[in-house]
Amino acid sequence: MGNEKIIILVDGPYLVQGGIRLSEKIIRKKDGGYVLEEGRALPQREKYSLCRCGHSKNPPFCDGQHSDCAFDGQETASMDAFADRADKLEGPDLILMDDHRCALARFCHRKSGSAWELVKKSDDAFLKSEAIRAAVECPAGRLVAADKNGRDYEDQGEAEIIILQDPEKMVSAGIFVKGRIEIISASGKSYEIRERLTLCRCGKSTNKPFCDAKHIKENFCDGFEKV
Repeated sequence: MGNEKIIILVDGPYLVQGGIRLSEKIIRKKDGGYVLEEGRALPQREKYSLCRCGHSKNPPFCDGQHSDCAFDGQETASMDAFADRADKLEGPDLILMDDHRCALARFCHRKSGSAWELVKKSDDAFLKSEAIRAAVECPAGRLVAADKNGRDYEDQGEAEIIILQDPEKMVSAGIFVKGRIEIISASGKSYEIRERLTLCRCGKSTNKPFCDAKHIKENFCDGFEKV
């Protein structure tokens, strides 16, 4: 791991360091499941600040609106490790761990069933593979699939930050962080480094800094055309 990191500023934006690739992707329904399609091209920089309050006029970047709107960015999420927070669902040949941090991206639903349904049928090779895919494609990192010895199926990918758009729900969604990027709290402490997680960017999450799907209830839109 290099010097890639996201630093959360007190009542301010996410400061991104290390030249992490920034992209926009669109959640689309396809063949009974969901995929990420390429969105607009975004500028690439060594350092950049991403809006956390939801009021920027230059999304996804911060333009100082957090000061004008008196944004309360207090972090409320637990810093306990995923393994300590997650419930375990055991199937015939698979374990599904679930920490319930949901961004409602819906990748846990496949044409053949939900991750929870599929793990119960994991003695079937195809359904087992579908269960694993339903888990590893969850942007929030809510789900982790593991074998019966507890070894997970996570594969470390390239560090990337993805601005999500969700036209099916007619909203702009959270910030998908992938590739084990360190996230440093405004307190100076680091959250557990994980392969996948989703950060709030509408400013309304009750589990800051993580997305809890409030962008849907709040009809948050950063100007993305809802098509």
